[in-house]
Amino acid sequence: MRAVQKGGPEHYGPFVKAYGPYIYRTVFAVLHSPHDAEDITQEVLLQIYRSLPECRLDGLKTWITRIAVNRAIDFRRSKARRPEELLDSEVIAERLQEDTGGISSAELLAIEQSDRQRVRERVDEMPDNYREVITAYYMEDKSYEQIAAETGLERKSVESRLYRARNWMKRHWRKEDFE
Repeated sequence: MRAVQKGGPEHYGPFVKAYGPYIYRTVFAVLHSPHDAEDITQEVLLQIYRSLPECRLDGLKTWITRIAVNRAIDFRRSKARRPEELLDSEVIAERLQEDTGGISSAELLAIEQSDRQRVRERVDEMPDNYREVITAYYMEDKSYEQIAAETGLERKSVESRLYRARNWMKRHWRKEDFE
């Protein structure tokens, strides 16, 4: 690692060979998706390389593990907050293999799109101040800070509006409205 810190990128190859598989296994344990684990492993390796000048090399493996786990958790959270995301080929392939009880995969995807459209229509019926933060946070995957900057609100106000918007949805929406 000291050679990488002093020598540059050409000395990083042995590190990648030594720790790459370990990082992949760590990320895979969090994500359970080979495709996502490969992508996040690359991001972690890049982040480690960029952070090397400040690295003290004490507890190197712990430091590497922490970066890998945190990045995987961040990815999983952001993916969970993106219901509008287009399905990637891996998800489509999984769904094509599922037993659908006589319904074709194309029909299932159409039903899912219809459900998303119904949710969008219901969100459009919300009061403006709630709709704005719900759309930004859940559909556009923006952070509290981004929403605050765009709306001119304080971060705490954004949190408060999201809380009130969720309560509004609980009071005004029924499960049957989405079936």
